[in-house]
Amino acid sequence: MTSFFSTTGVPPPSTPAPTNQTPPCAMDDLNLRLPLAIMYSLFFISGLVGNLAALWVFLFLRSGRNSMRVFLINCAVADLVLLACLPFRIFYHANGNQWLMGSLACKVVGNLFYMNMYISIMLLALISLHRYLKLRGGGKAGQRMRVTLWGRRCPFSWVACGTLWCLSLVALVPMIVTAEDKENSNQCFHFRRRSSNGKGKAAFNALLVLFFWLVFATMVFCYVKIASLLLRVSRERPDLPNALRYQRSAKKSFFVLFLFIVCFGPYHAFRPFYIFYQMIHAENCTTLQMVDQTNEVVLLLSAFNSCLDPVMYFLLSGSVRRATLQTLGHQLGKRFLFVQEGISNSSTTEFRRSSLPTIVLNTTSVAQSTLRRTSPKKAPPVNEMK
Repeated sequence: MTSFFSTTGVPPPSTPAPTNQTPPCAMDDLNLRLPLAIMYSLFFISGLVGNLAALWVFLFLRSGRNSMRVFLINCAVADLVLLACLPFRIFYHANGNQWLMGSLACKVVGNLFYMNMYISIMLLALISLHRYLKLRGGGKAGQRMRVTLWGRRCPFSWVACGTLWCLSLVALVPMIVTAEDKENSNQCFHFRRRSSNGKGKAAFNALLVLFFWLVFATMVFCYVKIASLLLRVSRERPDLPNALRYQRSAKKSFFVLFLFIVCFGPYHAFRPFYIFYQMIHAENCTTLQMVDQTNEVVLLLSAFNSCLDPVMYFLLSGSVRRATLQTLGHQLGKRFLFVQEGISNSSTTEFRRSSLPTIVLNTTSVAQSTLRRTSPKKAPPVNEMK
């Protein structure tokens, strides 16, 4: 056959050159499509109801304008923006993991999801730091927590929240406009290899992981200090009217920290491995698919935080508890003792009005009683958070 083509002058038919390249792994989680669509739908409905109710309480039912209220409002807004991204994920998984809106929309939705997740993380850290400083500084701590901006004294909470949103939006723009490695244009929210175009994003994601663990260490420090002080005062001053409530407040602090660990801990513990496999050129498709599926599960836990934040508002804010329980009806409070206590008592993050006839103490008065060493028969001054 070769001699025939050589004598006739006709070139032999070209044969494809052998290649060592393997086809890209198909990141199509068949087993997770339906569970992810169902779970994200449940998170969207419950989180939307809870955060809208909390935002309604903060904006229309609460008369106080303290720093804690500002932090909680911004936290609810961040959760609502994150929840607005979930319908796109629900449709994507319900549609067989097929993205129909283009790569730009995919990057916008994905980066908005992550941006508001980290805004929520930072706001939870600011809440813990605020509670700790309020506890240590007594009633005058709120007056000192102000920042001079353009010649005006502004509350620290306003400056911190405004700076946080501005920095997040500035970081969002390059994450959207930077080119991505195109493997499959009709897929979104899946494992993606990083080449030279994506090394900057991989480094940024690694910095976010480091940032999270620093924030986590700060929260552990603050809540351990809050709980230890409350427990110490409850032991040293058992004669105080609310000594037992200090113990419950300490448990609430650890519960908020527990929610933070459950939602964000697994994701950021696994994230370094995910980034590592994005950067290397591993050929084992089974391993890469397992990495992608594990990332989807831990990311689902992170989205679960948007449903648990209203629980945190219920624990930390007496106004949210009272408004929620009054909405459910007074009959519920008559049947369950803990509900009745939730209506009558405020937490360590709220101030009551001084005109109330009953003396109810919070962490601020606890700190004052501890630092001033008042006598056992004299109760500390009333100064609670609303």
